[in-house]
Amino acid sequence: MNPAAGMSRRVIPIRAVARDATAAEPAASACEDVEEAFALLVYGETMLPEFAEGDVIIVEPDGRPCDGSYVVARCAGEWALRQLVERDGRWCLHALDARIADVGLAAWSDVRGVVIQKRPAGRRRASVSYV
Repeated sequence: MNPAAGMSRRVIPIRAVARDATAAEPAASACEDVEEAFALLVYGETMLPEFAEGDVIIVEPDGRPCDGSYVVARCAGEWALRQLVERDGRWCLHALDARIADVGLAAWSDVRGVVIQKRPAGRRRASVSYV
């Protein structure tokens, strides 16, 4: 939005969570108990070529997921960025890396939000919208 045109900018919180590698249970996550859109930093290469390490994604908790949406969801006990796909009448969380198997979506409550935008690493002015 353009502030000069009388429109205000919406602030998207970026939440940091410390990791404890020795803990038996994962620490509370920035994905839990958030009611408004939030930003996350992408780590790893499981979603290449669409999402690279260092990209910033904006996640809308109230977004409506559909076949092909990129979502943040519980996957193998932790939050992960995945593509939501329908296969043979069931919903799966799909990593774009072909070496990683799809994981069945156990419950819709496992989907924390829909990715609505990404900003590629190192390119502040570039962005991709998914809505």
